Amino acid sequence: MISLSARLSAAADLIGGGDVADIGTDHAYLPVYLIQSGRARRVIACDIGEKPLENAKKTLEQYGLGEPQITLRISDGLSAVSPEEADTISICGMGGTLIARILTDAPWICRERMHLVLQPNSHAEDVRAFLFGGGFILEKEFCVTDARRLYCCMSARFAGAPPDDDPGRIWFGTLLSGGEAERYYAERVFRHIKTRADAIRAVSRNPGEEAVLRRAIEYYERCVNR
Repeated sequence: MISLSARLSAAADLIGGGDVADIGTDHAYLPVYLIQSGRARRVIACDIGEKPLENAKKTLEQYGLGEPQITLRISDGLSAVSPEEADTISICGMGGTLIARILTDAPWICRERMHLVLQPNSHAEDVRAFLFGGGFILEKEFCVTDARRLYCCMSARFAGAPPDDDPGRIWFGTLLSGGEAERYYAERVFRHIKTRADAIRAVSRNPGEEAVLRRAIEYYERCVNR
């Protein structure tokens, strides 16, 4: 059985069967584990360039895996994945802005029972903005430490939910109801947006952005002072 890092193991634990498209697969460690553990029936392992897929091919050869269980595919995001090929999409180890762009560019994912497992390494607020604006519900959100870095992990499912543009939920998600790691992560986000809002006020620019940030700050303060 392949051994995963803490962050990839956390992502794997959120996947529970079916056909998976793993975007930005790199060495294909996650797809190999998903097949070995029975957490997926089939995985399309995608990356944007040939070099990562060469690494992935070596991993598959090492563990004696390949078609039809794992398919390697060059793909810019989900561009080379067809709607009928996946009911779960995993995107780990990318910035949240890029993850949101990849999801936005594939409108077919907004369908019943579509499951997303996402692990942004920055700008998690951009991912939540996509989810809450696109009909998804955030089923689970937590933090995991890997190599002394804190990662935010999300499990979301399409439910046709009404759009939600509340800045507090977009910036903090469900982290404020989590444990110590989640609250620490949320506190870092709070300090960041507080500094940003103060800087905007100091130069008297972008009052609209400052107003949105202030609403998120108020949301945080209400939650922690209950």
